[in-house]
Amino acid sequence: MSVMIKEPALSEKEMIAEAERALTDISRVRDAVGAVIFGQESVVERTLVALLAGGHALLVGVPGLAKTKLVDTLGTVLGLDARRIQFTPDLMPSDIIGSEVMEQDEQGRRSFRFISGPIFAQLLMADEINRASPRTQSALLQSMQEYHVTVAGARHDLPAPFHVLATQNPLEQEGTYPLPEAQLDRFLMQVDILYPDLEAERRILIETTGVDEKKPQNVLTPERLKEIQHLIRRMPVPESVVEAILNLVRSARPGQGNADTDKHVSWGPGPRASQALTLCARARALYDGRLAPSIDDVRALAEPVLQHRMALTFAARAEGMSVRDVIARLVQAAG
Repeated sequence: MSVMIKEPALSEKEMIAEAERALTDISRVRDAVGAVIFGQESVVERTLVALLAGGHALLVGVPGLAKTKLVDTLGTVLGLDARRIQFTPDLMPSDIIGSEVMEQDEQGRRSFRFISGPIFAQLLMADEINRASPRTQSALLQSMQEYHVTVAGARHDLPAPFHVLATQNPLEQEGTYPLPEAQLDRFLMQVDILYPDLEAERRILIETTGVDEKKPQNVLTPERLKEIQHLIRRMPVPESVVEAILNLVRSARPGQGNADTDKHVSWGPGPRASQALTLCARARALYDGRLAPSIDDVRALAEPVLQHRMALTFAARAEGMSVRDVIARLVQAAG
């Protein structure tokens, strides 16, 4: 008979002390990333929120917007073992997860030994993930959801924490394979990276074309990141925020009584979207220096959490509508 050991609950005073300590650490992380990445405050916030919530993020943007630099910077600042895979059409699943090789010892006995692939990292950058074949893309599915891989029937656990930051070019679609809906749903958020504003681009020109380019500094350890992630899961969520999340996600599904959604949405987000919104709202509150999430966090995160979990009808696409337009209407209708 197994006995389940329940973790002792923290008192309110202990919870506040833990949260304030986390606020200090997150502030140091923000400053360290901001010293290297310029003019992408929203992108940095959303990507860090995804990591603090313990999930994965899909970064979508045209080439040259510092997606790779952002991932490298986050790996250094958070103290994570970071690796990068450049996805190409000829990439095979074994190139990602690893494979077994046969070895022979001095006595002539043969045995198989597993050689791990680059997926065995704490922060994995899947660069241009939609360029790989569906077979290779699916090799990431088990790892992103279950945090282990299976090779020749044997289970191999991934390092902890484990996060995937995948990039995708929205312009060039020739020779690419759209990610399956099941895999898109594994990403906590889709983070759209836009062009920097004038002042940010001016700073980029000045500070990245000289001899002394700033390097990111490590301010956190993987163990401390796991502690903060655990703290976020214990943060209280007001009932009003829970209701706002449920109402928003359910209103984005056809057949739930929303005429606008029934007209424009062919399929909507599932319960995993509600889970993602809840976790990300907690993480955003802590990132912003608050000890509990608010409805404003739900509104701010609606687009990155929902947009890759919905699809429009043909009529809506013919009218020139986008998923972002539909989400904006739903957020506005929710008040």
